[in-house]
Amino acid sequence: MEKSKGIQWIIKLSIAILVLLLIYIFLQLSPLWLPVIKVLSRVAIPLLIAAIITYLLHPVIENAHAYGVPRPIAVLIIYLLFFGGLAYLVTTAFPYVIKQLRELIENLPLIIQQIQEWSNVFERQISALPEGMQNQLADWITGLEGRAESIGESILAAIGSILSSFIYFIVIPFLVFYLLKDYQLIEKVAWYVTPKKWRKEGVAFIRDVDQSLGNYIRGQILVSMCVGIIAMVGLWLIGVPYPIILGLFIGMTDIIPYFGAFLGAFPAAIVAALHSWQMLLFTVLLIFILQQIEGNILSPVIVGKSVHLHPILIMVALLIGVETAGVLGLVLAVPILSVVKVVLLHLRTNLLNH
Repeated sequence: MEKSKGIQWIIKLSIAILVLLLIYIFLQLSPLWLPVIKVLSRVAIPLLIAAIITYLLHPVIENAHAYGVPRPIAVLIIYLLFFGGLAYLVTTAFPYVIKQLRELIENLPLIIQQIQEWSNVFERQISALPEGMQNQLADWITGLEGRAESIGESILAAIGSILSSFIYFIVIPFLVFYLLKDYQLIEKVAWYVTPKKWRKEGVAFIRDVDQSLGNYIRGQILVSMCVGIIAMVGLWLIGVPYPIILGLFIGMTDIIPYFGAFLGAFPAAIVAALHSWQMLLFTVLLIFILQQIEGNILSPVIVGKSVHLHPILIMVALLIGVETAGVLGLVLAVPILSVVKVVLLHLRTNLLNH
């Protein structure tokens, strides 16, 4: 009996050593497979973007088809409206965006200089505080500056990557068209390649993920667009420079729950403060009103309680997201958390049934 246990222990140890050896060999061969993975990842990016757009547009097509519009015609109409409207918006707004972006870049040294002067004044103000409090405040300011710098670099890198990948803007519309046209065929293929014993649970899982995630994503994008447009108009009426750039930034950061409001308001407040305290006051008031509209009208009506997640869980997910993936982690934290919730619920149900 003891001999058989010893043999089993030796077999398990041998398997563990073999697995570690295979992992080591795999890592040593990274110069061979890393270039392949990089190429595949670049190919996967337009496919992923096209799949997300298809996922967002598909319910609209289904609703049009339910009202008697033939599916091919519904696909063509929605496709032309979406990409035609997007192209018109880009070509119309792009010159203004470029103009304001150029002005912002030209004035960036002055803005940085003014912020540095404010920082020096603040440091002189806290110099009268006890040494321990000074050190704590200095560490907090340094950490905040580093975090803001990393977030800003991530946003600029993302914008640069989008602009440098112009080929995606050509390929993605064609991918979306064929994905929308053959959506039912893709569903059938996925159904037949899935093992029979997993089909029922798989359909229930996808349905729950769609109900939890799909409504949230579509609603949040619509809310962010509304917030961005209102912010642009409001900043323009106040007279804040670069209203399109700042409004776009406010709308983009509004996708991030809780923290997005502060991230979006910070650049607008800085730019307004460079001109006058009256403009800063009106800008802060605008941001406050905007957040009230978003929190009490837009989000409850458009998004609702689609994810059913406690605020504490969302905040923890956001903190984990920003630590692991920066701005992208902030954007993806809530969708990933909602999927994880559905996975855990299905695992609990299946374990209890078995």
